[in-house]
Amino acid sequence: MHRRLIIQKFGGSSVANVERIQNVAKRITSYKKKNCDLVVVVSALGDTTDELIELSQKITTDPSERELDMLLATGEQISVALLAMAIHKLGFEAISFTGAQGGIITDTSHTRARIIQINAQKIKEELQKGRIVIVAGFQGITSNHDITTLGRGGSDLTAVALAKELGADECEIYTDVKGVYTTDPRIEPKAKKLNAITYDEMLEMASLGAQVMQARSIEVAKKFNVPIHVRSSFSPQSGTMIIKEAKRMEDVLISGITINKHETKITICDVPDKPGVAAKIFKKLSDSGISVDMIVQNVSHTRKTDISFTVNKSTSGKAMKVLTQVARKLRTGEVLEDLDIARISIVGVGMKSHPGVAAKMFEILANNKINIKMISTSDISISCIIEKRFTETAVTQLHKSFGLSR
Repeated sequence: MHRRLIIQKFGGSSVANVERIQNVAKRITSYKKKNCDLVVVVSALGDTTDELIELSQKITTDPSERELDMLLATGEQISVALLAMAIHKLGFEAISFTGAQGGIITDTSHTRARIIQINAQKIKEELQKGRIVIVAGFQGITSNHDITTLGRGGSDLTAVALAKELGADECEIYTDVKGVYTTDPRIEPKAKKLNAITYDEMLEMASLGAQVMQARSIEVAKKFNVPIHVRSSFSPQSGTMIIKEAKRMEDVLISGITINKHETKITICDVPDKPGVAAKIFKKLSDSGISVDMIVQNVSHTRKTDISFTVNKSTSGKAMKVLTQVARKLRTGEVLEDLDIARISIVGVGMKSHPGVAAKMFEILANNKINIKMISTSDISISCIIEKRFTETAVTQLHKSFGLSR
């Protein structure tokens, strides 16, 4: 008889304190009672990762990335051991592993490593002994035995990759919300939980600022067709399924609205309008490890042009330093930084077949006297950069006008 194998991932808020760890242990063992095999992936307790980063900043603002990984990987080691103890106390057998012991082999890019392969032999052996296997999320090891971490939200990636490697029947991602919503319920109380959403929509929402899941984990799920169930660790209700195709009515244009307040808009004024200049600017940024997002170049009437783009707030200081030097070399005008922006995006597979969605979005913003600073589009999303103070209004009005509250 086939025993169901379920991968469960619990985020930091689900294991923030002893009481919550015990609650998670009860939930896991309730599945064991139904005769399921379980591999559980856990994040660090509560805000541990942020606290460890803060601690490192007190020593140096520029820590070696190898040592930072060494430090950050300790967070999950605490939570896996405590969860194993909580399961033992309930009378069930469990064993905890670090990412390395779980066979998660990564490349050598510290703080943002990519999983190369998983050698899951040890996990399989423990499952055969009837144990619940608990694996530290967010971390792995290089072929050279260096500890690495997988970047923000990396525990999602650990869970999805293990689900693929072990051929799991289901991959459940437990979080502090009941699933994926049409927008952030803290901003718009009328936000609705979606029963299902496609990989493409979720990937777009995650990369545009939705905090529910790490974008890289969705990429892996889509590539290997791993269905994901996002649900609340504080409620027995089912959540949102992330799958290849979601069955919906024809008229559903928009699935969700995302907000990202962690970006900075940088403008380089009076750039000489000739071939190769933009390449030099963006190559310098790329060499410094700075990712650039939206880019807008104005039409030049004077042989000079302005180039604006957005970067993550955490890298804006570094970007300004690099660009000030580049500007001097290329003899451009000044480099301006705008920290007071937010990106608002609408996402939906239905957009592909419906013209006029962009026009409607711009009209709604205009009617609410919200100026658009930049625009970018994809097949299934439209993003606008607006002033941060208008974020709440923009979300509420778009949510209402596109009928997402229904």
